[in-house]
Amino acid sequence: MTDHLHQLAKQAKEAARQLALYDTEQKNRALLAIAQALEDNIPAILAANARDVESAQENGVRPTMIDRLRLDEGRVRSMAEGARQVAQLPDPTGNVLETIHRPNGMVIEKVSVPMGVIGIIYEARPNVTVDSAVLCFKAGSAAFLRGGKEAFFSNAQLAKVMRSALEQEGLCPDCVVLLDDTSRETAQQMMGLRGYIDVLIPRGGAGLIRSVVENAKVPVIETGTGNCHIYVDKDADLDMAVEILYNAKCSRPSVCNAAESLLVHQDIAAEFLPRAKQKLDECKVEWRGSPRTVAILPGIAPATLEDYAAEYNDYILSCKVIDGLDEAIAHIRRYSTGHSECIVTRNEEAARRFARSVDSAAVYINASTRFTDGSEFGMGAEIGISTQKLHARGPMGLRELTSYKYVILGSGQVR
Repeated sequence: MTDHLHQLAKQAKEAARQLALYDTEQKNRALLAIAQALEDNIPAILAANARDVESAQENGVRPTMIDRLRLDEGRVRSMAEGARQVAQLPDPTGNVLETIHRPNGMVIEKVSVPMGVIGIIYEARPNVTVDSAVLCFKAGSAAFLRGGKEAFFSNAQLAKVMRSALEQEGLCPDCVVLLDDTSRETAQQMMGLRGYIDVLIPRGGAGLIRSVVENAKVPVIETGTGNCHIYVDKDADLDMAVEILYNAKCSRPSVCNAAESLLVHQDIAAEFLPRAKQKLDECKVEWRGSPRTVAILPGIAPATLEDYAAEYNDYILSCKVIDGLDEAIAHIRRYSTGHSECIVTRNEEAARRFARSVDSAAVYINASTRFTDGSEFGMGAEIGISTQKLHARGPMGLRELTSYKYVILGSGQVR
């Protein structure tokens, strides 16, 4: 471990101790100051982001991935609004979650507390820098951030703005620490910071997440890739299904809650698929289909097993015509990453069976998978979508960024 990384980790640990003592008013005031500072520094933030975007274009990065990277005035103001929304949310720390009265007179309180230092390793989305920092801060934890090289200048400017805002409020700027080294070696060293980082959250592609899960020596909350499915049942409202599919696939294909796979009941496939393709042609979506899909949509590419498992993050969609609900559930069980799945149907029994049988963090009935998002769930900004089952699952907002301890009130009891 380099001396520099060790020193930054020590600073974050000390900041977490101070932050745990800040009251709700102090935290909210700081979040509002961060929001205002982001808006006041839009020109500098956009100038830094332009350097990142130019570099990405020169290196041949895909347009959908550049969309993740690119900032404009609206996106920066959205970050600021996210900070304001988090300030308005209830403080998740210091709450008595449960009270137990024992026969010997002791009172045991289960109290929500900060995690401490939350490490986040992420890739080319500069908004994660702000979302993570403000959520960790409101939850009473220091944010120890390692962004990707693609967003280096953007992340550095955003962190500078937030740290300055904290300092101007008389609070410790090391509540937000951004690593200035984006090398793999530094990421590996960060994964080994036992005693400094209390929990590590990876946000990015399958390779990054797998690397963190397999190599980290500190506890990890696994945020998953999103091979999200839309199943159009034989009893679906086809107009509704077309609009849900279009939104889930095309509104922002580079994000983890975008649909990647379409399953269509054989009874309505001949009517539905041409309509769906006509709509998705507006965004030039590339289809990869099963043999029965190709028979209905001649000219599309045949799908492979790898296509059914893929998270494209692009205007590409795999499609399979299936016999019915049981096959849809079996297909999802085989290929799903446990993120978000949707059934479009007017059949209540089919909807109930789908919801009971599909084991993903979010299961939708007649709504787009694009709603799997902390802000859409009313949590304010989110730090990621957990696809694991321990501690947190689905969008992780403030409550999911806390732990708890027991406070025991006695009057001299001994055992």
